[in-house]
Amino acid sequence: MDSFLIKGGVPLHGEVNISGSKNAALPIMAATLLTDEPCVIRRVPDLSDTRFMVKILESLGAQVKFENGTLTVRAKKIKGYADYELVRKMRGSICIAGPLLARLQKARISLPGGCIIGARPINLHLKGFEALGVKIKIEGGYIDATVKKLIGSSMFLGGRAGPTVLGTANVMMAATLADGITVIESAACEPEVVDLANFLNAMGAQISGAGSPTVTIVGVEKLHGVEHEVIPDRIETATFMVAAGATDGEVTIKGGRAEHLRAVIDKLSEAGVAVERRGADMVVRRKGKLKPVDIATLPYSGFPTDAQAQMMALLVLAPGISIITERIFESRFMHVSELARLGAEIEIEGPSAIVKGGKPLSGAPVMASDLRASAALVIAGLSAKGSTQVNRIYHLDRGYERMDLKLKKLGARIQRVQEK
Repeated sequence: MDSFLIKGGVPLHGEVNISGSKNAALPIMAATLLTDEPCVIRRVPDLSDTRFMVKILESLGAQVKFENGTLTVRAKKIKGYADYELVRKMRGSICIAGPLLARLQKARISLPGGCIIGARPINLHLKGFEALGVKIKIEGGYIDATVKKLIGSSMFLGGRAGPTVLGTANVMMAATLADGITVIESAACEPEVVDLANFLNAMGAQISGAGSPTVTIVGVEKLHGVEHEVIPDRIETATFMVAAGATDGEVTIKGGRAEHLRAVIDKLSEAGVAVERRGADMVVRRKGKLKPVDIATLPYSGFPTDAQAQMMALLVLAPGISIITERIFESRFMHVSELARLGAEIEIEGPSAIVKGGKPLSGAPVMASDLRASAALVIAGLSAKGSTQVNRIYHLDRGYERMDLKLKKLGARIQRVQEK
């Protein structure tokens, strides 16, 4: 098992190229199952999650080639059964259900796995499928879904913590080949949903309203192959922005999209980190001393839960008290105890973390608990005095493409080592 060994205290300087979005790429990869014609997807990040999805597509019968960020898929003849050993490792694998139901009128899929950051039920996915006429049976850890013919319908997909991103994607894919019109109310508005809709429309689907709370899908008889480029990863962009601020460096972000990160940029500015637009690039650096801020995670276009841990790693350096309230996942403060090992002072009160910032961090061995917690610990290690070893970075490899090499290019003293 790999870990990162970091010698902190070095400001990051230079340019970093942002990879394609993992959360956009996975459902787009699944959507290739909707046609028997070849699809070419560019800017696919080389991650353990995308590699798992390649294996899942291959296990379903698709021919897949993945080289230098370009993925070519031809799902000429596929089956409706997904292997447990593959699906259990990645929550995003549930998004194959919609395409399989649309293409084969059946799907048998193991209940998915992923990071342990609180309950992330798939009940809204199933609710959407049932609205399209699908019969659902859950038994022995598997979802068995069958339908004679998908029929368009109106549905509400809002949940306790807001809209479901993967659920919106899943139902949207299924509805592309349904009879009639499907209307999804309280649809997720994330850029990744918009990117999927653009991919599906290029295939011949008729989807309108993506990026708003109401998405309308007019079913078509057939979809065709297409070429597409995945949007940049907004969470990777946010992570490098925060890292620049935490290390008091200056980093030019190349390939990110500021319009996808307005809430993050606003809170960074409030905390004393400036993000300056220079053409298509963004230059990130401190504009004085760090200041405490209050943050509440919300569905898009609010502050993303996937950037909460990283922001906490910055705010532990800001003198004063910051309050971070997690409104999306109830168990997403597992990085707090590890940040405390580096000297951070943080107290948990219900859904909020009270950060008493301003105390310098000192390096120590820490353990990553999930994908974004891993990134937060790396940022903390970069800003701490001495050496920090971040263990179990297989979590980080799920969502960040060659993070250690990108940080080295910015001057970080970081190396990948084998855990003892």
